[in-house]
Amino acid sequence: MKKILFINFGGLGDEILFLPSIISVKKEFPDSKITLALEPRSKGITSLTNIIDETLFADIKGKNKYFELAKLLIKIWREKFDIVISSGSNKFISLFLFMTFIKKRIGYDSGKLSEILLTDTVKLNKNQYAAKMYHDLVRGVTDINTELPEIDIERKNLQPDTVLIHPGVSLLSVQKGMIKTVPAQTWAEVVEKLADKGKKVILAGGPDDKETIETITKTVSADKYINYFGKTKNLRELAELISSAEIFLCSDSAPLHIAVALGVKTFVIFGSTDDKKLIPQNEKVTPIKANCNCPLQPCLWERRQTTCESLACLKIPADDIVRKVTLNRE
Repeated sequence: MKKILFINFGGLGDEILFLPSIISVKKEFPDSKITLALEPRSKGITSLTNIIDETLFADIKGKNKYFELAKLLIKIWREKFDIVISSGSNKFISLFLFMTFIKKRIGYDSGKLSEILLTDTVKLNKNQYAAKMYHDLVRGVTDINTELPEIDIERKNLQPDTVLIHPGVSLLSVQKGMIKTVPAQTWAEVVEKLADKGKKVILAGGPDDKETIETITKTVSADKYINYFGKTKNLRELAELISSAEIFLCSDSAPLHIAVALGVKTFVIFGSTDDKKLIPQNEKVTPIKANCNCPLQPCLWERRQTTCESLACLKIPADDIVRKVTLNRE
């Protein structure tokens, strides 16, 4: 029995993209106990998979970051893990992993410090699908290769000719000045035009999507869509709803990665972020982008930490979105 600790701080989307790494290691060591250290905001990942035996939390985005990390360190000491595998390229990660006193410590190569403090370093290659980037961490542990996220839910029966729309993004990203989707009014136009083409349109979303959904419901006649906003009580229920859709249309957000894991035909609005790093390059997932010819696109996060004021990369007409979704499907 091996006790294996994975550390991955980030949003829910990051945790889903990190799943292939955990899955491959679990397949290599089927009797191992898997523990994941993560941020409290991403705790919903445990409702999507049965592979995680235990979770440890650290709110590193809060005011007491170092206190939270100190508490996490104490919890790790008590567990006596055999291996720790951590994402993150910050030089502090190497020091933190060293302080866990875990015998085998695996992380990205962040320079001389990581070479001294870690037992195994891995070259960080950001120019690839994020799930593959994370999976590079475990190549020294297993030869098993899990290419896409996998989640454990009860799939629902497919509803023909449906377009499930999840228009929003996380409120935290908006508050930080990272705009990653088209305006609410554009989404309203998309709903109306898809309905006019005979599609069965279903709306979904949580509290972060309230403003966008309200714009749609105030603008579009209620007989043109089915409103599931607020009816999926948790992430698992949202995943089950996604599994029933013929087509899923969304923004660059966590539900995108759920759809990828389920193999649902998905169309994604991309503006400031890089589709080549956030979606697999296959026929199941199609990016929808503006023809803005911006020399900085994509700009988040390598070039900018917030989006620009013009948002030319997100000026995508509703007609273009509808055309993409319905092409060769009418």
